[in-house]
Amino acid sequence: MAKTYKRLDKDQAAVLLVDHQAGLLSLVRDIDPDKFKNNVLALADLAKYFKLPTILTTSFEDGPNGPIVPELKEMFPDAPFIPRPGQINAWDNEDFVKAIRATGKKQLIIAGVVTEVCVAFPALSAIEEGFDVFVVTDASGTFNDITRHSAWDRMSQAGAQLMTWFGVACELHRDWRNDVEGLGTLFSNHIPDYRNLINSYTTTKASR
Repeated sequence: MAKTYKRLDKDQAAVLLVDHQAGLLSLVRDIDPDKFKNNVLALADLAKYFKLPTILTTSFEDGPNGPIVPELKEMFPDAPFIPRPGQINAWDNEDFVKAIRATGKKQLIIAGVVTEVCVAFPALSAIEEGFDVFVVTDASGTFNDITRHSAWDRMSQAGAQLMTWFGVACELHRDWRNDVEGLGTLFSNHIPDYRNLINSYTTTKASR
């Protein structure tokens, strides 16, 4: 039996950025550190571009996990920010879940550090409560390939859709004619090769 294609809808989606903290980022070894941070900021940029409700949360900031990546706090100064005092699973924090429900959205785009804990636990909890969950794999990081694939398998078998930030952006946008320059700029800001493509496009367009 064919499965239903549950595609992302910008009017139904919210973004959850879970535990992108200075200390935890030092644990990410399954992706190059610079590439990883670029992917996280790309996800944040597309959240702003599509005007998606965005919720930030951290775990045990006073401990070794450290403070949230400052760029995220700067990008979303008015977004709900929930510093959890100790709950490992963000879904166990009442304020976090209240902030999610307050958005009125049923699609949750989740990314975080580390993948098998900070992403997987709330993703599984959200699925259990009827949300459609989309995990941004390249904006989530962990220790190594073994733990990454274990987390991916667990989440996908539970019903989560695994995507990249680029795939998320394209599925939300639906049609290039909605805004060529806007989406093209977002891509070129985070993908060097795409910058060449856009430069070629704008140059050709200007010469017509």
